[in-house]
Amino acid sequence: MTGRTPRLGRLRRTASEGRVSRPAEARGGRPRRRGAQPKVVALGGGMGLSSSLAALRRITGDLTAVVTVADDGGSSGRLRDELGVLPPGDLRKALAALCGDDDWGQTWSRVIQHRFQSQGEINGHAVGNLLIVALWEQLGDHVQALDLVGRLLGAHGRVLPMSAVPLQLQALVKGHDPQRPDDVDIVRGQATVALTPGEVQSVHLVPHDPPAVPEAVEAVLDADWVVLGPGSWFSSVIPHLLVPELLDALTQTKARRVLSLNLAPQPGETDGFSPQRHLEVLGRHAPKLALDVVLADEAAVPDRDSLTDAAKRFGAAVELAPVARPDGTPRHDPELLAAAYDRIFRMHGRIGPWR
Repeated sequence: MTGRTPRLGRLRRTASEGRVSRPAEARGGRPRRRGAQPKVVALGGGMGLSSSLAALRRITGDLTAVVTVADDGGSSGRLRDELGVLPPGDLRKALAALCGDDDWGQTWSRVIQHRFQSQGEINGHAVGNLLIVALWEQLGDHVQALDLVGRLLGAHGRVLPMSAVPLQLQALVKGHDPQRPDDVDIVRGQATVALTPGEVQSVHLVPHDPPAVPEAVEAVLDADWVVLGPGSWFSSVIPHLLVPELLDALTQTKARRVLSLNLAPQPGETDGFSPQRHLEVLGRHAPKLALDVVLADEAAVPDRDSLTDAAKRFGAAVELAPVARPDGTPRHDPELLAAAYDRIFRMHGRIGPWR
């Protein structure tokens, strides 16, 4: 990191002290009794992770988001190219999702999500992206800067990047060129992969073995529950399994693991995918990964037996619940999703003091 100022030492101390002494109300929205709530880590990126966080913050005050850092589009891509920083956009969205429902939380959520509209260079940039990058340059530390933003917002949880280096997502796509439907091409960049025509066969990261953020690994190992998904399958969910240290933590942790499926296939990335096919491609990328529960919306599963068989290969049970918004759009309802997670934690988790 560059751009440190003479006030760096004081700022670093402030961020560090804030992380240790931040009151429980700021972290979880209500005072925590020691051991009273499950420690939950949610992995993903974009709007899928935001949906999960908006639900999870309603049922636990010990919540950590681990966010993908391969975004290369929009404001994030521009800042990444110009300054060589991690793409801040998905981190910003996670912080916004962790804001409370009170006036303070909702005001700050709108502020950091606000995008400038102009005829100049600032057009399209989100306030939160600029704030996060400014603190990275001031503090020289990704984690401390995100903790400081979380304090400012009164975020009901912590946000961490999955890696401290910007990553490029690459995919092998069959039929990317409609003129060559049987050929397999390499498609580069998360923004391109998310909307690619053709069939995504597999994805990988560049560099191939990126280092994980130590705090993210520690959070996974120390968790009671790890939640993976929902979200863009190849560009937000699977990338976490391609960071070796993070995958090792996911396979070694004593936490229970729940996979939350999407409500509908994503145009381009998972066109035509059944719920069980989502599991199949996940298994191809991480064959040693075990799961405890697969959560899906009951209306989005036309063949429960096939999904049950696919889940058994991971050692998981299937839980079906109404988690979609009642307006018919393929978006998760935070209250319904929170109820589903809470039931899973109680029914499938180890008997714990949060019951």
